[in-house]
Amino acid sequence: MKIHSPAHPGEVIREMCLAPLGLSVTEAAKGLGVSRKALSELVNGHAGVSPEMAIRLEKTGWSDAGTWLRMQLQYDLWQAEKRVGKIKVTKFGVRAAT
Repeated sequence: MKIHSPAHPGEVIREMCLAPLGLSVTEAAKGLGVSRKALSELVNGHAGVSPEMAIRLEKTGWSDAGTWLRMQLQYDLWQAEKRVGKIKVTKFGVRAAT
């Protein structure tokens, strides 16, 4: 497990994309072609970056879609790893080749 929690992509969008440009969520949502609610949920960590949103972010010039999706995956995996002790599975043996 990693030592520190990766930032939620919404936090990165808020701090590294919107704030330096003085953009409000409303203005940025309009420019991205999404609802204010959708962007607000993302920047407040209540929603994740979807592939479509990643493309929209890329088209603004804010990094590439793959970077946004990897960032979301790292965040999601970190969250799941925190619950690893609660995840119960049955181990299956390896079948011999026939």
